[in-house]
Amino acid sequence: MKLLIINPGSTSTKIGVFDNDTSIYESTLRHSIGELAPYKKMTDQYDFRMGIIVDALAEAGIDVATLDAVVGRGGLVKPLEGGTYHVNDAMLEDLRIGVQGQHASNLGGLIAHAIGSKIGKPSFIVDPVVVDEFMEISRISGHPLIQRRSIFHALNQKAIARQYAKDVGKNYADLNLIVVHMGGGISVGMHAKGRVIDVNNALDGEGPLSPERSGTLPTGDLAALCFSGDYSHADVKKMIAGNGGLVAYFGSNDLRELEERAKTNPAVQVAIDAMCYQIAKEIGAMSTAVYGDVDAILLTGGIAHSQYITGEVTKRVKFIADVKKYPGEDELAALAQGALRVLRGEEAAKEYK
Repeated sequence: MKLLIINPGSTSTKIGVFDNDTSIYESTLRHSIGELAPYKKMTDQYDFRMGIIVDALAEAGIDVATLDAVVGRGGLVKPLEGGTYHVNDAMLEDLRIGVQGQHASNLGGLIAHAIGSKIGKPSFIVDPVVVDEFMEISRISGHPLIQRRSIFHALNQKAIARQYAKDVGKNYADLNLIVVHMGGGISVGMHAKGRVIDVNNALDGEGPLSPERSGTLPTGDLAALCFSGDYSHADVKKMIAGNGGLVAYFGSNDLRELEERAKTNPAVQVAIDAMCYQIAKEIGAMSTAVYGDVDAILLTGGIAHSQYITGEVTKRVKFIADVKKYPGEDELAALAQGALRVLRGEEAAKEYK
């Protein structure tokens, strides 16, 4: 099986070609602020990004006619359960209008479908960020005007959970796993028998503080700040997600640099330790969703390369279950694996409604 994988980000588009499980070509196509400036909406970038992808594949000598499927990063579609989905007309419409918001990942399904249709091959998305498998009690926030939402690093979390299950010779659907994705944002998900029944909304900055997210803030103080007259709605949203967390305290979201600074700056060390503490608290909270019956805790994402941070988190939560590290993330491979499971008949592709 030969697959083209398309993963659009805010200022780049990552593409890859896989021959079954093996990557035979990968490239990160970077887009300058000037190149993107003319486009008012994310979907307005469609022709621009499509052209760059087609040119890159031609330059690499890759004939799209030889592909068996095209896979795009799933965007902000309606909430759905995890899995691999055919890109159908209903999904295309929701990606175009941005039914849950405008994001570069919305372009993934659109471009994948266009290329797949041209060559008569299927197109898919896999485990988009809006995967929603919550228990009903997980949705209750504390006020009827606000409902908790499932938005998290679903693609990497699901991929790592499946990888762990394979490593221990068990089925993902038979395990209770807490998966912690640690990057610019941090999400902590409770995977109960193959379903993420609770997770913090990392997109909006809920949960532990992180390099770029404030984490859950004291509500009274946040309300006072919102109505102080000093900040706009956009200002506050940026404080919570983008310019929150460690970058707000120290002007940097680079954990390697901050760990170096912590050696001579006690304030930096305290903030990093606070992040570790908050991650551990979130893990502890998630364990209550399955009454403490946790098979393993999995640490993944870029920050999982840090021996110090993973060590501090592990010391606090190892009483709950064994802790395993899966540093980094490989979204292209995760997208490829989702399509291969369908093409190999291991699971059926789902239909978006």
